Amino acid sequence: MQDPNPMPWGALDRYQAHFIVRKDVGTSVGNFVAKTKLKTRGHFAAKTVEKVEWDGPGSLASKLNADTELNEMIAKQSVKDATIYVEPTEKAVRIRSKWDNHLSFGITKDLFDIYDRIAGHIKSI
Repeated sequence: MQDPNPMPWGALDRYQAHFIVRKDVGTSVGNFVAKTKLKTRGHFAAKTVEKVEWDGPGSLASKLNADTELNEMIAKQSVKDATIYVEPTEKAVRIRSKWDNHLSFGITKDLFDIYDRIAGHIKSI
């Protein structure tokens, strides 16, 4: 008898949107590494973001920490969407969030505005 709910094998349905900002970082790779550090309240599905700080070794993290309006915009998002990574690649800087499955994958207008604002800070350095 065949199992009606077989286990998936191979590639799983996980997706991740990457926003790429063209910027040649040269040897200052550490200036363009940042990650949100969230202060949360609650547990499990009721967990909400209270405060957002940026953690990173360079000038980008301090510039993002200084933008209080950006951090207030991020604090209104879910914990998953508020977790944002910024990291340099060869000729660009990547802005990304966590992995999603095919049902919950998507970018809202608010998230796009957040990423666009981060990209503006990247361009200004």
